[in-house]
Amino acid sequence: MIEKNNKSRSNILYIFMAVLLVIISLLFVAKPIMRKAYTLKYEDIIITCSNEYNLDKYLVMGIISTESKFDENAVSHKGAKGLMQLKDETASWCIKQFNISTDCSADELNIRVGCSYIRYLIDKYNGNIETALAAYNAGEGNVAQWLEKQENKDGYILSSIPYKETEKYVKTVKKRMKIYKFLY
Repeated sequence: MIEKNNKSRSNILYIFMAVLLVIISLLFVAKPIMRKAYTLKYEDIIITCSNEYNLDKYLVMGIISTESKFDENAVSHKGAKGLMQLKDETASWCIKQFNISTDCSADELNIRVGCSYIRYLIDKYNGNIETALAAYNAGEGNVAQWLEKQENKDGYILSSIPYKETEKYVKTVKKRMKIYKFLY
């Protein structure tokens, strides 16, 4: 009887070890495959601008991936442009407000301005990244209305996001942040 229990335990241990080995092997194979789906361009600029504006570089990667999929020529149906999909009015405001030098490439300027704007929003909403992302996507005016209608007393945390597109946007950026952190 004892010998049978020991055999069962040994078999379970062998199965566990085999499963663990398969999982570890898949991780080594999965990363290179996933990196093809979640490309990373402009890493040096992202790191520089993230540090300059005290942002998590994976947050910036998640925003760029969600906004433009790292396509520097992307233009939305609403006229937002570049890697971080900024409207001209927002970009001009940030350049003036934060005294941003335009003496760099268009891609670097877009990332720098986008980082300055997300930093501004994070500060405005008392460090709440979800609310800042909602404002980045739907606009500060919409977020102000949503916060006003809520019973939340703190005034910075959205208990719900009425726009499905914005709700999906926030979830997607957060998911891609985790993916980029895993991959890079």
